[in-house]
Amino acid sequence: MAKIPVGLQLYSVREDMGKDVPGTLKAVADMGYDGVEFAGYFDYSAEDLSDLVDDLGLKVCGSHCRIDGILPDGIQETIDFAHTLSNPYIVVPGLPGEYTQSKEAWQRSAGIFSEAEVTLKDAGLKLGYHNHKHELAQKFDGVSAWDVFFDAASDQVFSQLDVGHVLRADADPVACLRKYPGRFATVHVKDIDETKTDVFTGDGLADWDTIFAICESTGGTEWYIIEHEDYPVPPLESVKRCLENVRAMGR
Repeated sequence: MAKIPVGLQLYSVREDMGKDVPGTLKAVADMGYDGVEFAGYFDYSAEDLSDLVDDLGLKVCGSHCRIDGILPDGIQETIDFAHTLSNPYIVVPGLPGEYTQSKEAWQRSAGIFSEAEVTLKDAGLKLGYHNHKHELAQKFDGVSAWDVFFDAASDQVFSQLDVGHVLRADADPVACLRKYPGRFATVHVKDIDETKTDVFTGDGLADWDTIFAICESTGGTEWYIIEHEDYPVPPLESVKRCLENVRAMGR
């Protein structure tokens, strides 16, 4: 199969983006990233962001949005922005309490995603859900909320598995990837150490050889996306070090 490209979740460099969007995107492109995933647009229009990334040779490998962006009143605006930005992936990174307070709430949330996925698919877009620690840690009769959600959702709703957050929940990202073949269109290649602090991807606890092998065989993965949130060095230097490690692992 073709080599999976590597993008950056721009939340990793949010302070830099808040000060200088064009300069930060250029720095990311100059590092050798293939694409970027947005988490907010810093008051830029879709047209202006599209021009910036195109000029730098970057692809858009996703955008995080709140649940409101996939509900009936907000979904067309989400579609229009994504089309202008040439963004194929809409990802919801967490849900308010009313959507997650019980097993039944998670199942209802899965139904909302399944309905929204049909609308987004008709528009040529994919819908995913990004986990944090709590989806793996929250249990109902021994079954994680993450499993409850993905068991109930359409198999067209993908999991943007955040490897670091899975490890923070003392869960196994390899087991997660094996459980839902083909449902990991984009994967956050985040790593942590024994204290559960972010470290440069490849320097921590994750079994990247196995994770990459599953993503590249049965995972259906189209993008690896680096995200880094704890900074032993400045954010731009941190994400550069992460990318260097990922490239050194052959990706």
